[in-house]
Amino acid sequence: QVQLVESGGGLVQAGGSLRLSCAASGRTISDYYVGWFRQEPGKEREFVAAIGWSGDSAYYADSVKGRFTISRDNAKNTVYLQLNDLLPRDAAGYYCAADSELALLGTRGSWGQGTQVTVSS
Repeated sequence: QVQLVESGGGLVQAGGSLRLSCAASGRTISDYYVGWFRQEPGKEREFVAAIGWSGDSAYYADSVKGRFTISRDNAKNTVYLQLNDLLPRDAAGYYCAADSELALLGTRGSWGQGTQVTVSS
């Protein structure tokens, strides 16, 4: 089973940028689809972005298209999420998940501690 640790969150002004990292251990991440999700207190966790094994395919929620970019470095066993043009509504805890099946991404396994993104207006 692959273990994931998120990092890179912080406080940023609206319009600013952050780069989140999802570092894997236990197994090589190149065998998995990897996705980012976010959750605000009291709300459901929502899908943000996902990337295929080789990095050739990427999927985004409509709310982040054109502003966020997901990428992966399999040699470093890490997936990144570049957040640009941040809006106050992007503020949330961000979590990553890995699965061998894209359709099941985020539906099974446990979640890590996440990384908090705070956006000031």
